[in-house]
Amino acid sequence: MSPLIVHLERVMEATSIEDIWSLHLEKMAGYGFTRMLYGFTRFRTSNSFGNADDVLVLSNHPESYLTEFVQSGLYNNAPMVKWAAANEGACSWRLIGEMAASNTMTPTEKRVLELNHKYDIKAGYSISFRDVSVRAKGAIGLCARPGMRQHEVDAVWDDFGREITVINNVTHLRITAMPFASSRRALTPRQREALEWVGDGKTMQDIATIMGLTPATVEKHLRLAREALDVETTAQAVLKASFQNQIFIFPAE
Repeated sequence: MSPLIVHLERVMEATSIEDIWSLHLEKMAGYGFTRMLYGFTRFRTSNSFGNADDVLVLSNHPESYLTEFVQSGLYNNAPMVKWAAANEGACSWRLIGEMAASNTMTPTEKRVLELNHKYDIKAGYSISFRDVSVRAKGAIGLCARPGMRQHEVDAVWDDFGREITVINNVTHLRITAMPFASSRRALTPRQREALEWVGDGKTMQDIATIMGLTPATVEKHLRLAREALDVETTAQAVLKASFQNQIFIFPAE
């Protein structure tokens, strides 16, 4: 059996985002991409990626880089992030060099370039995924190992680009199918169960009877769920928890 099929089978059988990401880091390193930054949101607006707390970010870049690039919001002005927001498919980071050579970069884009050079982030490829919802957006930046030049990355892509794209798309689909709580705390089993019964159309009294609790205790679980998800209504909590695959899931073994 081919190594590619074996890898995809392992990705399909993985039971957590952490396991999927670990497999992906190992596989991409084999193509020369030793550092990666993945982002996904289901709460995109017409002019932003939504609340930063609702964006799932996976990366093996240094924490100091992620603080300067992601947590500060600087990523919103990164040329490849802008490209990913407006496009689908794969794009060579040669685009950045062309922008710099033509002197068309904004001051903030130049800051991004300087930061990337500081961390030896100079060559790579970006993939913007096709998602089923206009509110959803996922993308990944594949950064080549230090010392690798963009023309070398482009040569790798010429030979293996289709294969790499398939692997990344499968990985993206698996990640988005897994439960995640972004940077906020995850729901407890009781909070999940209460939301599930609300989603099934049960009344507060019905839920209390089913769960063997008082209506006041059920409401407490729902209130804490709303707080954990940072929403105002229980209906919004059901919707958001569903988007994040935090409810109607098999319990962890």
